[in-house]
Amino acid sequence: MKLLLFDQNLSPRLIDRLADIYPDSMHVFSLGLGDAMDIDIWQYARDNDYMIVTKDADFSELGVLRGFPPKIIWIRRGNCSTQDIEMILRENFSAISDLSEDQETGILTLF
Repeated sequence: MKLLLFDQNLSPRLIDRLADIYPDSMHVFSLGLGDAMDIDIWQYARDNDYMIVTKDADFSELGVLRGFPPKIIWIRRGNCSTQDIEMILRENFSAISDLSEDQETGILTLF
């Protein structure tokens, strides 16, 4: 499965909290991309074989305009805690794994 790259709008703590099922994933802050524009994050993910995890609609729009990779995991649950995000990603491990391998799908929307 491809690695996850967590966007600015998600907690960097997710890296450690999810290391057991999504090992070697990264957060944009740890890569020096904390203030980068979305297109730069998108390009980094594309160049380095990451799937972007975000709550930002802009990445899904980039995916539609530019295609994939990178694949986008778009979390559409309004205000919620880091624990909520962790549970969403744990509960949807199978769907995320399937997205990683699916040659025809570029965006997974999770609620």
